[in-house]
Amino acid sequence: MASADKVRVNQEIRASKVRVVEPDGSHDVVETDEALKRAREHDLDLVEIAPDANPPVCKVIDYGKYRYEEQKKEKRQRKRSKSMQMKELRFRPRTDDHDFNFKVDHARRFLDNGNKVKAYVQFRGRDIIYKDQGMDLLRRLIEELQDLAKIDQAPQMEGRRMVTILAPDKTK
Repeated sequence: MASADKVRVNQEIRASKVRVVEPDGSHDVVETDEALKRAREHDLDLVEIAPDANPPVCKVIDYGKYRYEEQKKEKRQRKRSKSMQMKELRFRPRTDDHDFNFKVDHARRFLDNGNKVKAYVQFRGRDIIYKDQGMDLLRRLIEELQDLAKIDQAPQMEGRRMVTILAPDKTK
């Protein structure tokens, strides 16, 4: 819709000469007034397709149909482009095996849906002395998910958290 609004039609075309593409596919360079006259003969509009070309390219088509086609094309593109979300998993340095496996299943589901996973180990108070346990936990998580994920960010400390980011791997 945004690109269709910027298109010049009929009298809005400013160039003195334009390359006109007729409905039958033939094209030639003519004065803008001549191009407008040809468009009126076919009961269609003169639509500027490529304004940056030298001379600008205009097509003799129905402008309403052209806008409709452009909107459909943009809608298809928006539908295809999927926005990726970041899902978070929080662990503690001494997270139990059952809880760990439960969260790994969640991470698998998130990755299967095409989302990134940000896993972090939260250190509170004196837990900060267990950084090695936190690193082992995140490495174990990465190992469990290596069949369907790739590492976006390796485990590293951010304040009192040890963070890693995993992204779905399209090749796997």
